[in-house]
Amino acid sequence: MSKNLMMTGFMVCLCFSFRPTIDTNPLWHEQKIKNYLPHMTSPDVSELLKKTDMVIIPIPALEQHGKHLPIGTDFLNGVERAKLVAQKTDVLVAPVLMVGQSPYHMGFAGTISLSSNTIVEVYFEAVQSLIQHGFKRFLILNSHGGNRAISIFLVDRINQETSGIAVELGEAASTLSKPRSSSSTSANEKKVFDRHGGINETSSSLYLIPNLVQMDKAEQAKLTLPAHMESMIPEVLEGDAATNLVFLAEGLKSKETGKKTSAAEMSSTGVWGIGDLSTATADRGRAETERFVSAAVLFIDKWKKLRPINAR
Repeated sequence: MSKNLMMTGFMVCLCFSFRPTIDTNPLWHEQKIKNYLPHMTSPDVSELLKKTDMVIIPIPALEQHGKHLPIGTDFLNGVERAKLVAQKTDVLVAPVLMVGQSPYHMGFAGTISLSSNTIVEVYFEAVQSLIQHGFKRFLILNSHGGNRAISIFLVDRINQETSGIAVELGEAASTLSKPRSSSSTSANEKKVFDRHGGINETSSSLYLIPNLVQMDKAEQAKLTLPAHMESMIPEVLEGDAATNLVFLAEGLKSKETGKKTSAAEMSSTGVWGIGDLSTATADRGRAETERFVSAAVLFIDKWKKLRPINAR
């Protein structure tokens, strides 16, 4: 073989070995998730409609969760729970908004809050779109305590004003939920005030969104509740329903109400609780998540039997 031919072959190989590759977004790491609307094509949705007419719609929030949990905790945790349910039984997961009703967290940077009227109208119109495509049953998953009244009202509007049928998924799952296991709650564990961004929510986040939890920044909150509310806490911890109702009616309300119970007025960090955050664990979060997912799947499967997809 001549030197010229050898050199030509070498250059061809060199060109191929250094052929530039196509670069893609280095920040993209998501994998396609079954039954998750943002990842699906229109044909995917049409195919799913042959098997189910059910939709889970998370109703979350975009709000502060102390110094260690992300602003998107309620959105991310709610969506992840819904996705886990949808892997065990066919149901569409259709997130609509990240934002919820959180005026009492506005004292901390990053919180976004919408009015209840705006939130309900957006979700109601989204449901109408899904009904037009053939979905009939809606499981409203409230993943932020402040959205409770909104979720209930949305369920009622769907049932009263559309051909759709709706339930609140947390309430529905509770009808078939097993008691908490000893692994998630010790009989000897002392009850402490733990409402927002505390041990329970941190544990769930350590399981559901672990790489977004910054435990090195977790800080014990200093709480300054109005004196009459402080005196209610023992009865709240004992599970007194009447006291709890009164406590939550006044607690965590916008600064503009004058109640002195916004997050910034009551907590040094935004966490509404006094539990030791270092005791939060992914295992505890896993147990609680699996408990909810199992109960939600049982309810959905029961509803499918009670009302088959072809029922009119």
